[in-house]
Amino acid sequence: MRLPRWMRYFSPRRGRLVPGPELGARSGIKAGESQLEQVRGVAGYHQSQADIREEDLPDGEVAEAVEIDIEEIVPKLADPTVVAEIVAPERDVHAHVGEPLLSMNNVTVKFGGLTALDDVTFDIKRGEILGLIGPNGAGKTTAFNAMTGVYRPTSGDVVLDGRSVVGAKRNEITRRGIARTFQNIRLFSDMTALENVAVGTDARHKTSVPGALFRTKRHRAEERDAIDRGMALLEFVGIGARATHQARNLPYGDQRRLEIARALATEPKLLCLDEPAAGFNPAEKAELMGLIRKIRDDGYTVLLIEHDMRLVMGVCDRIVVLEFGRKIAEGTPAEVAADPAVVAAYLGVPDDATS
Repeated sequence: MRLPRWMRYFSPRRGRLVPGPELGARSGIKAGESQLEQVRGVAGYHQSQADIREEDLPDGEVAEAVEIDIEEIVPKLADPTVVAEIVAPERDVHAHVGEPLLSMNNVTVKFGGLTALDDVTFDIKRGEILGLIGPNGAGKTTAFNAMTGVYRPTSGDVVLDGRSVVGAKRNEITRRGIARTFQNIRLFSDMTALENVAVGTDARHKTSVPGALFRTKRHRAEERDAIDRGMALLEFVGIGARATHQARNLPYGDQRRLEIARALATEPKLLCLDEPAAGFNPAEKAELMGLIRKIRDDGYTVLLIEHDMRLVMGVCDRIVVLEFGRKIAEGTPAEVAADPAVVAAYLGVPDDATS
């Protein structure tokens, strides 16, 4: 059943990409053109016919593809320094490894009779890239979930910036500065890349529900900020040219980058990446290593779960190794690679080994 005309103007796709005539008359947006081009002028990229569904258009109107040179419209986004300032506005650029940002203190997680994490303790230092590795079933993702509030530890504590996050709601943990990606990509497939990132910025917005409904001055300012930061983040991760493409139409590697951009939009102190290189070819993995380093250099702290040892050894400052829910090693990549316990965990040892 077709929605009444007034209701269709509140549709996210209609409000963002193809506004109807009444909404367009109030806002100065031309029907069939992107609000992002007309209002903000920051998403100056090709909007394909495939991204606009015919049923979303007002009766008798046809969408036209729009292609604009981003460097002519927003020269500031061509300057990596300016983009970096928008991406990490409150962070120290080129942060050095320092005091612990997050501490796992004797954390145990049990599911009935199964112990997924067994008295695990380690620190993530501010400004570093820490790798968390181990064989399948070692407890890596469980550790992620304990940090981000998905699981509540059976015992022990998780401390972020001197305050426990155990028992806190997941949205509160996000506001306090932890963001994550997932093994299986979780994007809003019907939304554009820019809209996906704009959703992440909402974690820092202060507009109330009535404020959003009545489009108060604060709400409009936060909406403009969401678009500006969203575009900067897409440029930062290297997919700015796909800002107006639906997430479902992006190549697999770009979907991974988009998920990272959305996590960064929450302005985290700690970014947790859960197997971001899964399914990547060697060239894409090399590009990912560069992106992770760039994220760290922009002042973020990164926790990385990954099975690709070449990537882990090449990008991490320190590594923590888990096996069967227990920590068996911690140190620099060179120290971990030479640890007999780590070698045994990955390669096994002969049954008659004596040491």
